[in-house]
Amino acid sequence: MTHAKGDTIVAAVAVPSDQTHVEFHVARRFGMTRKERRSLGIGLLFISPWLIGFFVFLLYPLLYTLRISFTRYSGLRDPVWIGWGNYERMFQDEMFWKSLYNTLYYTCLAVPIGVVVAMVLALAMNQPVREVGLYRALLYLPSVLPVFAVTFIYIALLDPNKGLVTRVWGSLGLPHINWLGDPQYMKIALVALAQLGAGQAALIFLAGLKGIPITLYEAAMLDGAGTWRKFWNITVPLMTPVILYDLILGLSVGLQVFTQAYIIAPDGGPGNALSFYVLHLYDNAFRYSQMGYASAMAWVLFIITVVLALVVFRWSRRWVHYETS
Repeated sequence: MTHAKGDTIVAAVAVPSDQTHVEFHVARRFGMTRKERRSLGIGLLFISPWLIGFFVFLLYPLLYTLRISFTRYSGLRDPVWIGWGNYERMFQDEMFWKSLYNTLYYTCLAVPIGVVVAMVLALAMNQPVREVGLYRALLYLPSVLPVFAVTFIYIALLDPNKGLVTRVWGSLGLPHINWLGDPQYMKIALVALAQLGAGQAALIFLAGLKGIPITLYEAAMLDGAGTWRKFWNITVPLMTPVILYDLILGLSVGLQVFTQAYIIAPDGGPGNALSFYVLHLYDNAFRYSQMGYASAMAWVLFIITVVLALVVFRWSRRWVHYETS
């Protein structure tokens, strides 16, 4: 009887039906069955709005700017091919280097400080106190306000004559500082302004804190660990994936800082202290009608962003922990 079953199985494999034979050849030719191809088609249909948006509004402009970065193009007349001329001009442009320095200076300050502020806010949001939901909403609120509105409020607070911050600063006996008019302090003032949006990152940090097993803290408490030891040896290592995410996101946002600087000092301010990279790019594209040169600047910024992100990812292998063991 066992032999009969074996014969039946061999016969079924050796002599398949026509439909099975066709599906077998389709699977060999395309790597999927008819049912899998149908499911793929339905999936593509559902994501087609995103695909259209990706190709029309992202991929095509990206490739188009790469093409015109090798041309002299004003946006009104036909582009004229000049090869690497825009890139050669860029590295001889003093304002390019000034704007790049300002942007890197701002990013190197704003991003690490933003991580610390987000962590502190997340720890505050995670405290078992009454009406904690209200506190979380108040800490998150500045991050959902329009950037231009927050910037105008910030300008009013730092007004050198009658701003609230200026008055409080003076009442403490501290020296008078024109935060938005002195080139020495303008970028620092902008770094402080960026921290008003830390509530958004704080929510992500809060989710990371909620994911840490409470048993780890209980075991550390039994071993006699204090608050600082528990934070440094448990919280920080297990929060490193979230910290890495915030660093990469902050790096991208910091290198593209524009709105705040444009509102405070559209001309770059005294000594071009707020002449950031994207502001210089904007001026060349829309004020001076040098689209080709601006496109070349955009691609250089893209390359800088990718390189810095890769460096951070490689560096993260030394300190990011993805497991509790």
